Amino acid sequence: MKELTKAEEQLMHYLWGLKKAYLKDIVEQYPEPAPAYTTISTVVNVLVKKGFIGFNTHGKSREYYPLISKEKYSRQSMKGLMSNFFDNSAKQFASFFTTQEDLSIEELQEIRKLIDEQIAQRKS
Repeated sequence: MKELTKAEEQLMHYLWGLKKAYLKDIVEQYPEPAPAYTTISTVVNVLVKKGFIGFNTHGKSREYYPLISKEKYSRQSMKGLMSNFFDNSAKQFASFFTTQEDLSIEELQEIRKLIDEQIAQRKS
């Protein structure tokens, strides 16, 4: 899967939230000062070419929809992050995350609970 630029990723987040949208609907998602309509249109066209967005034509208008789920993109992005920065080691990632982030004791306990639940599921 190809990587997205920050602008492309931002647009995809809006489209994932909308599920289906015309270009004007996507443009309305941007906070002020919003990029130019033509700039957003260009990003949409790039995402269509990359295979991230599909569309249905209604007269002269196109209704866009994501071809890649947010979950699938997130999973691929995390795999890339793990590969590029943590030698594909979940242990190194977890170690970095828990020592570098400013996590409260409650947040660490919640993470521990999630891990314990996964261990229990996999044992049964």
